[in-house]
Parts: sequence; structure tokens; C-alpha cells
Amino acid sequence: MQTLNQLKSGALKGVKRLSLSDQLKSFPLEILSLADSLEILDLSNNQLSSLPDELIQLKKLKIIFASNNQFKILPEVLGQCENLEMVGFKANRIKQVPANSLPQKLRWLILTDNQIETLPDALGGRINLQKLALAGNKLTTLPKSMAQLHNLELVRISANQLTECPDQLLGLPKLAWLAFSGNPFSQADVNMQSVPEITSSSFTLQQVLGQGASGVISKGTWLDNELNLPEAMAVKVFKGEVTTDGYPEDELNACLKVGNHINLVKPLAQVKEPEYLALIMELIPDHYQNLGLPPSFDTCTRDTFPAGFSLPIEKVNKIVKQMQQVFEHMHNKRVCHGDLYAHNTLFDEQANILFGDFGAASMYHMLNDAQQKQVKQIEQRALRYFLLDLLSVCDQQDKSTDDYQQLLKLTQ
Repeated sequence: MQTLNQLKSGALKGVKRLSLSDQLKSFPLEILSLADSLEILDLSNNQLSSLPDELIQLKKLKIIFASNNQFKILPEVLGQCENLEMVGFKANRIKQVPANSLPQKLRWLILTDNQIETLPDALGGRINLQKLALAGNKLTTLPKSMAQLHNLELVRISANQLTECPDQLLGLPKLAWLAFSGNPFSQADVNMQSVPEITSSSFTLQQVLGQGASGVISKGTWLDNELNLPEAMAVKVFKGEVTTDGYPEDELNACLKVGNHINLVKPLAQVKEPEYLALIMELIPDHYQNLGLPPSFDTCTRDTFPAGFSLPIEKVNKIVKQMQQVFEHMHNKRVCHGDLYAHNTLFDEQANILFGDFGAASMYHMLNDAQQKQVKQIEQRALRYFLLDLLSVCDQQDKSTDDYQQLLKLTQ
């Protein structure tokens, strides 16, 4: 994080990335002095409500973030920024998205947690769009023109007011990661009692093990274990607000609907109290580690891996077979995971996997047969990308083996 004083003094000349969070109420025009170099501008966590027309002077600007500000309209000047590809205005007060606010080169649009009721037909003309996050708005319909978004790969439309399943998305040729829970069209009478309901006073939280968009996972210790559940357990306490993927309660219900599988993190119990929603799970052994890393700005929707990371073809084969079984198990339960990625997968030295994080999961048993088939096909693409990503880190000497060629055929 840089400071306004550094900017005004000229100390930031030549920087490619600028992050300013200083309760700003107006756009510092000194930013324009960085026009020759600036590619990423992060003005999140301020009090901005507008951007100046002079923003177009930032000819090299590719990415702009302005989350947690006071915008009510997505600024139209964004559409005039000739090289702008990524726009992130999460958690503002945006009600209007003018057609002119959408850059021609747009690849990634994040408008989560706003108050948007409609989107312009012009969105369908942004043919480079790969990633679209719209969860937590007030959308009642989506533009039919979105059927033209043939490069769209990831969509989040959960926690809106959509009354019909958006068929214009289901047929998109590259769509692989879709989240749509928490809409009127996807509501179902569910009372997930596949695991017992307990009170939050029956355990205490220890050290934090990890956290994501929807909650914090901590190691837990029983204070009252009258159900004789496993002693080694972890607790995911959900955040109360809408996340990038949707509502926490939808995540919990989808996870419980999927139930048990040897390659899924096992749910043990649930807590449903006012202002306290939690899932108790078996504790994952320490020898498991993340299989991949989340996508980068460059890869957009595809996973990344640590430098130098590789896997022998035998392990790739074993991991893929397990994930195929998990995939079939989830879809037999009519649950689309929505985030089938290596970075949501844990593995050990023997290539045993544990798959988790149902934050983007959507139950789809309420859809018609044709729509159900399309939802499964969408996630089959995610499974294909998962396989391709693993083949990309396969040991070089194994790429001439029959096993490698067999897996490569699966991707076709």
C-alpha cells in the first residue's frame, strides 16, 4: 500500500501498480502523472463516488479496483479507457450500469454486493469477457445478448432475484464454473438434516486453519460431545453477509446435500443459531497440502502452480480418477460445485485427494431435464480444465507414455 504523500512528492514515478486507501472523497489528479507506466490502479476502501473524465489519460491502465466505496453508478469513463480489461467495483451502492461504462476489451467484471436491478444489452457485445461476478445484487433478468459471450468461462449470479433459469448462459461453449444459488428460480424446500444439529456452546474454537470468502475455519475442541463425534474436528463459521459466491446458508445446504464421499471433507454436525451458522467437519490430517494455487490476473480463470511443481503421470492418473468419482457423486445428488479447481483440492504423498469449499455450489434438482443436463455439461468442462491443468505440470519424461496419451484423449 502506497500513500498520498508519496504520490504528491513524485516518489512513485514509474510505478506499474498503485494502491491508495486513505478515506479519499475525490480522485487524486496526481495519479495522472503516472500515465506512462500505470497498469493496475487499486482505490478500494475509500469514499469515492465518481471518477474524472481525465482517467482516459492513463493509456496503459489494464486493471482498476474500487471496492468498498460510495459509487451509485458504474462510471462511464471506464468505457473510454482503451486498454482496460479488468473492472472490480465490489461492495458499493451501484444501481446503474450504463452501456458506455463497459470497456471494449473487458475480460473480467466484478460487481458483487451492489444494488443492480438491470444490465445493459451492450454486455453481450463484450466478446472478450471471461469472468463475470454479479452475486448479491437485485437482478430479476439477464440480457438475452449474453448468449453471444462465447469466451465466458466463469459466472457468479447467486443471491439475486432471478425468477427464471438464464438459458442464455447454459449453452455458452466455454462456460465451466457457474454459481446460481439463492435466486427465486433455484429455491427448493430443503431441510438438510443429514448431520445432527448442535449448539455453539458444545465446542470452543482454537487456532485458525484457513479462511475464504464465506467464512473462517478453525480447529475445534469439544466441551460437550454427547453425540460421540470424532475428537479431531474443525469448525467453519460462516460470515453473515453475501460473498462473491452467494449466501452462506446455500453453501451449507449444498454441502450437506452432497453428503459423504471418501474424497470429500466429511461433515459431522451443523450449527443454525441466530447470527451463528457453522459446519463441523472432520479435521484434515496435516500431511495433506494444496494441489494448486488460485488463478492470477494473467490466467484469469485457470489455476496456477508453484514454480518447479510437477507430478509423475501415475499420481496425475490417480488424482483424476478420484475427481471423476467425486464429480459423479455430486451430480448424482444434483449439486453443481461451481468451483471445481486444483486450488480447492488437497492431496498427500500417495496422491489421495480431499475436495472441499462448496461456497459456489448450487443445487439444481428443481430445474427441468434439459437444464439439468446443461448444468452437468458445464461442470464437465471444469473437470476437463482440471485435467488439462494437471497435465501441464506432469513430469516431462512422462509425456511420452501411454498413460499420458490416454489422459490427453480424455480432454478431447
